[in-house]
Amino acid sequence: MSEAHSPERFLEELRREIPSLKIIHKERDAFSRAIDLALRVLTLGGQAEYVSRYTTVIGTRIYLPAGWDARSPRDRYVTLRHEAVHLRQFARFGLVPMALAYLLLPFPMGLSWARARIEWEAYAETFRATAEVFGLEAAKCPRLREYVIAQFTGPAYGYMFPFPRVVGRWIDHVLAEIERSNASP
Repeated sequence: MSEAHSPERFLEELRREIPSLKIIHKERDAFSRAIDLALRVLTLGGQAEYVSRYTTVIGTRIYLPAGWDARSPRDRYVTLRHEAVHLRQFARFGLVPMALAYLLLPFPMGLSWARARIEWEAYAETFRATAEVFGLEAAKCPRLREYVIAQFTGPAYGYMFPFPRVVGRWIDHVLAEIERSNASP
């Protein structure tokens, strides 16, 4: 693994950028367990992996899922690149405006355009980091595409954007950007 793709090194860089950054393990955090319960209820059991699978950013805190350390360093690095986008979004917009937009606009479930745009910015970084770490073919992998579309259209994020073809076009756009940047001298 390249030192450039070290999750520990990337966290050090994030700490320099955001000195108040805190790392919290969800399985040991009462607030995370409360969110997990609320999401299970709100999604009728559809989102049952908040603590066990999903990394979350709130303000300057990164909440890590159970089993984080068992993930490969490269997978952790790609995830941290995604989460760094959210850290910068919170810095740019502020905690309260970001939380209100993410949770409520225009609707908390079923169609949450603000959440979709916030997440799209981060998932675009996921595709860029995947291409950088694993290669362009990995970023273009149909399984990654299907996974991201499911994140937008399924219970993981409260059915935030029920338009899979639009998400597919977003993915096509970011992959084309990545290809152009890789082709540039």
